Amino acid sequence: MKEEEILTLNPTSSSSSLPSLEIPSEDAWVNTSQRLLPQWQQHSVTTSSSQPPIPISISRVNQVDAARLDIEISGMLKEQLVKVFNLIKPGFLFQYEPELDAFLEFLIWRFSIWVDKPTPGNALMNLRYRDESATTMTGKEVRTGLEGPGLTMSKKIWYCLATVGGQYFWARLQSFSAFRRWGDSEQRSLAHRTWGMVRHLEGFYRAASFINLLIFLYKGWYRSLIERALKARLVYGSPNMNRAVSFEYMNRQLVWNEFSEMLLLVLPLLNSSSIRKILLPFSKDKSSGSEDVTACPICQANPTTPFLALPCEHRYCYYCLRTRCAATPSFRCSRCNEPVVAIQRHGGPTKSTAPSS
Repeated sequence: MKEEEILTLNPTSSSSSLPSLEIPSEDAWVNTSQRLLPQWQQHSVTTSSSQPPIPISISRVNQVDAARLDIEISGMLKEQLVKVFNLIKPGFLFQYEPELDAFLEFLIWRFSIWVDKPTPGNALMNLRYRDESATTMTGKEVRTGLEGPGLTMSKKIWYCLATVGGQYFWARLQSFSAFRRWGDSEQRSLAHRTWGMVRHLEGFYRAASFINLLIFLYKGWYRSLIERALKARLVYGSPNMNRAVSFEYMNRQLVWNEFSEMLLLVLPLLNSSSIRKILLPFSKDKSSGSEDVTACPICQANPTTPFLALPCEHRYCYYCLRTRCAATPSFRCSRCNEPVVAIQRHGGPTKSTAPSS
């Protein structure tokens, strides 16, 4: 039995019993691939269509910060440009301020959006414009959800006309209508009707902007009406990029802002004269003891219309004393810290009671 198995496994003895194999032709694989290609394409289309789109969420804070940064950068450029014309007569640039703003906005548009680059504020926030109407959200080309072409040539031009040209036209229209006093014209005149139409148009634009703001806060798309009309959506330029603005700097600004608001709230409530009287004995400066008693203690100038504070009879300027008494019902004399109950003209019988709230 073992000898038969050995003879069967011997290749030399079994080669004569095997059937002859048919060798395929040289173009057999080409014919096979052409025959299976339609099935493969149909399968790939079905797979790509069944793939759900990748949702992306762009931070609304980043978009608002980018717009604010663009405004600040434009203001800085304007400030530097105004310094160039310091030697020109005052008020020369005031009449050409709309042209100056339009020129700076055009420069920012020319070297950012026109050459498919983000604006300075968008670049700091890692944002760029994407043409949402030409973006396909299905298929194998979607990898991160941030793909998509930039704005087309026509949309770039429309963006420039709407932002640069629209702002310039509106600023010039307002200045021209204010100079011509369209609002003070007769009720049935053409200028007055045009003024009413301009006011209604401004109100409609503000209402539409407010509705767009609510939609933007809800969905996170299109922060302005121009972006919504052009379908220019802000997306991240790179999926891996940190925020360019330092959080330490932002926290420091918030602290100083809150501190300044606290000082603006507290300082008007303090009586500076009473605090000065309390701190006077501890002061090393003794020059206050030899101060001029004829000068007004508020403006430190010689009173042109001198009035006396009663009952202490210290001299003040009329307008200084009158405004302080009107602003503070319990006003005390800045020299002796005594309450002022009335004021009297110096050298005359005229007497007036201090105003009270």
